[in-house]
Amino acid sequence: MIRGRARLSQARRLVVKIGSSIIVAPGGGVDRAFLRGLARQVGVLREQGRQVVVVSSGAIAAGTQRMGRKRAPTALAWSQAAAAVGQSLLMDAYAAAFGPEGMCVAQVLLTRADLGDRARFVNALNTMEALFSFGAVPIVNENDTVAVEEITFGDNDTLAALVCPLVRADLLILLSDVDGLYRDLARRKDVIWEVGEVTPEIEALAGAAGQMGRGGMRSKVNAARLAVRSGVAVLLAHGRAPSVLPRLLGGERLGTYFRPLRSKLEGRKQWLGLVGEVRGRLVVNEGARRRVVQDGKSLLAVGLSAVEGDFQGREMVALVGPEGEEFARGIANYDSESLRRVQGLRSAERRRILGEGPDEVVHRDNMVVWG
Repeated sequence: MIRGRARLSQARRLVVKIGSSIIVAPGGGVDRAFLRGLARQVGVLREQGRQVVVVSSGAIAAGTQRMGRKRAPTALAWSQAAAAVGQSLLMDAYAAAFGPEGMCVAQVLLTRADLGDRARFVNALNTMEALFSFGAVPIVNENDTVAVEEITFGDNDTLAALVCPLVRADLLILLSDVDGLYRDLARRKDVIWEVGEVTPEIEALAGAAGQMGRGGMRSKVNAARLAVRSGVAVLLAHGRAPSVLPRLLGGERLGTYFRPLRSKLEGRKQWLGLVGEVRGRLVVNEGARRRVVQDGKSLLAVGLSAVEGDFQGREMVALVGPEGEEFARGIANYDSESLRRVQGLRSAERRRILGEGPDEVVHRDNMVVWG
């Protein structure tokens, strides 16, 4: 096995994202032969004791073909109409492919609001756990028919990364029409087999967004960056490579492996770090940043340099250093206006101005630190 990939054999719950570029047949519509092969591979993984969630593109493409259009619509309403037509076609194709392998599929449609709200997130998590207990294979897609521009994920790569905390995944696999992350994307040459950290240099290799679907290499690298910082390993590989899923789980030299940057966060902190919607930013001085990052302390008002945005108490905020780099995020104990009144003040002064309440602006227990 390749160094760093040996742990893949221990992964028990996987999120597998299927891109438009491999699920859509050359003539348009869903490639049912491809899905039959995917179903057989998922069956192999389940025999190994693994649970699989599929995040699937293809609904808009399927609907576009059924509606007799040659190209996917660009207007939001028309895209939503194509998705409404295509969702049933997509699920019919999955049911037809997975049924002969003895697997029941379940459609799960999500919007960012479903995951960003903690109560709705927990409800969705409970539904997923029930589906696993029934032995079903969840097929997840963005709810394109009701999502609007302000709340869309933007691409299913990001959706797949955000589904990881929802199902407490050990591994994210992104399947597309590329062999991995290339050093030379234009000529698709020289695959990088392992990425230790998603640096600006790695992001630069991703180029621009793709033409099919809303993603492309850039969205895949961004999804990998989101997942690995919460402790979920990521694999990017060609979805039409023979037996790609069992081979990846066997540690074969295939695709690009993104190493997790830490041990996997527990469920609530994964939600804090990946899914919860940031409502504002707290700019802190260097001393406060060090106390949070190096000493594991909570953030106090004395460490605040500025408060950006308007938010309520108990909403998500990003913590940024003097240079503007985000190093943590968490739940604020106070609203933005109150924090502006006490920024830079010691706890005794905070109590004099705001009255009784926690001294912590963001408590360590409600915080995820990136470093």
